[in-house]
Parts: sequence; C-alpha cells; structure tokens
Amino acid sequence: MDFERLLKNLCDNIFEAQVKLGFEGRPMSLNYTFSTVRNLLGANLSDEELSCALGKFTEYARETLGNVVVRPIKDGFCITVPEKGTAYVHEHPEGGEFIREFIEALRRRCTLDEAFDVFRSYSDEVHIEEVHNDEFDYLVYFGGGIPDSYRYCITAEEEIDGSFHITYHRFIREDYDELGF
Repeated sequence: MDFERLLKNLCDNIFEAQVKLGFEGRPMSLNYTFSTVRNLLGANLSDEELSCALGKFTEYARETLGNVVVRPIKDGFCITVPEKGTAYVHEHPEGGEFIREFIEALRRRCTLDEAFDVFRSYSDEVHIEEVHNDEFDYLVYFGGGIPDSYRYCITAEEEIDGSFHITYHRFIREDYDELGF
C-alpha cells in the first residue's frame, strides 16, 4: 500500500487550506470518501480493510504529523491531523509554491489567461481543456505530474461589473476519472 501518497495528499490539502485561510496552529479534519482512500492507497480494499489500513497509516504518519485520528463517517473517513502535523505542514511547504501562487492570483481577481499563465510558469507541459459542462469550464493539469498531479476544474463566473471571479476544485486523477465529467 502506498501510505506516502495518502500522506502527501493530506499535507497538500492542509497546505492549500493554510494558504487560503491562514495558519492558526490548530488541528485540522479532512473528510475522505472510501473511493479516494482506495485510490490514494493504490489498493482495492473492502471498507473494513480500509479501516485497518488507515490504522496502519496513523502509525506510519505519527513521526511526521503526530497522533493522527481516523474515524468513520458516512461513505468514508474523517482524518484529523493534530497541531503538530499542521505546524509541520506550515514549516515544510515542500512543493507548495505553485498552489500558493495560483491562489494568490485568484485572490487578485486575475483573468483566465493570467490563471493559465501561472500554470505555464511551472511547466511546459500544461494541458488546458475547455469543457463547459454543468460543473466547470476548464480542466487544467500538468503533463508528467510536475509540480503536481492534480486535476484542476476551473470555472470563471462573470460579475456584475464585467470582471470574472475564478473558482476551482482539484482532484486526484483517479477521482476525476471516476466522476465522469
């Protein structure tokens, strides 16, 4: 099982939240569906087997994140990372430069082209697909997975003054594929 990928995803999500909301030195809880946990672990386990695997994951993550707590919720798990873990993520933002710059660009009310330029400044292999479904307008990701392998679903909503407000959701590749957009 790939505990490292789950650990990285947890750290990425915590870092993303800290960029958006600030670092407060408090525990953070994140909800994961059964499917996402299976995808991150790279294992097709039953729901019960996932619980056992996550027990082993808490041992694996203890040195880095502290005493992580996993509890079942409807259709998945809530993973709570203690203060030690959120502080670790804050102090070690490895690979977080892109998401920080992207979020800062969105805060400035950048244009779509400017948002895409942030991607392009980190890689020559940026894939931008116009989708315009009921969920989002563009799918953007880095070919080769550098600086990250997430799928960014971007929407540009026009404001009353003619400017645009850009929002996004990001998914691991497998979750994006399973959602069938």
